[in-house]
Amino acid sequence: MDAHRQAFAFFGGVTRRGIYDNMKTVVAKILLGKERTFNSRFLAMAAHYLFEPVACTPAAGWEKGQVENQVGLARRRFFCGRRHFQDLAELNEYPRSECLAWARTQAHPEDSGRTIWEVYEQEERPRLTPLDLAFDGFVERQVRVSTTSLVAFDRNHYSVDAARAKRTAQVRAYADRVVIVSGGEVVGEHGRQFGRDKTIYDPWHYLPVLERKPGALRNGAPFRDWELPAPIQAVWRELKERPGGDREFVDLLCAIKTHGCEAVEQAAREALALGAVSFDVIFNLLSRQAEAPPASLVEELPEHLTLHHLPLADCGRYDQLLGEGGHAA
Repeated sequence: MDAHRQAFAFFGGVTRRGIYDNMKTVVAKILLGKERTFNSRFLAMAAHYLFEPVACTPAAGWEKGQVENQVGLARRRFFCGRRHFQDLAELNEYPRSECLAWARTQAHPEDSGRTIWEVYEQEERPRLTPLDLAFDGFVERQVRVSTTSLVAFDRNHYSVDAARAKRTAQVRAYADRVVIVSGGEVVGEHGRQFGRDKTIYDPWHYLPVLERKPGALRNGAPFRDWELPAPIQAVWRELKERPGGDREFVDLLCAIKTHGCEAVEQAAREALALGAVSFDVIFNLLSRQAEAPPASLVEELPEHLTLHHLPLADCGRYDQLLGEGGHAA
């Protein structure tokens, strides 16, 4: 489903038909002739994009030979040497850019006066169905949240909000991420892992646990290698050496939930500069930030209403009025 989303976005529209080689993610059951029972989730995507799925005949390689030839051509043209990539995104970007560069410089085999890309832009793209909204392509599974606030999916474990422990949840698996939903709310989101026996934590999911057991901050698995802003880490290094420092730092983490990480980071930086590192000092600095009056909005007047000569106070004018009026006595 993600391949369809990216392909339609790349081509700038949707084809009228899609030809498939009976893969299990598309075809649930092969019947007589061309009849197929398609995967329900795949049919939902086809209905969303308004294209007709057509399945190939088993063992009939000629029905898809052009596609396989093009794959071999791309392999020989762009991957003849051993190349190294940092991640999957970089790997995908390489053939995309190379194919575009080739299409924009090579003459079309049937129209030598135009490049392959020009023929596509002028002849093929206008025939595609316009793409308005991408399909939300995920596979959903019902799971049980463990007592340690973890859900198992595809041989790996992902953390969720600790408040959802021992409840049911739905894992929505995308090509690149895993979203966990419980009670209609997103309670966890992680990058999808493709190995096995990995446990992916989000330390913020376990903040309610820290409120009850602040000592878990030192040795708890979810909090190892927790990447916090440098000023907050500096505060933790000082607080951990004091009695009750664990509790103070947990209170500081809770303040991030209410005041935001940027405000707490600024307050921590000011406390370090003052040499008075404690939660009370940081909370006081946060309160001052909240009480700071907003900057007044001064509206600029047009030129003809702008006052250029300030009036001078002259109380003698009132004496002059009293002297001229006979009724003043």
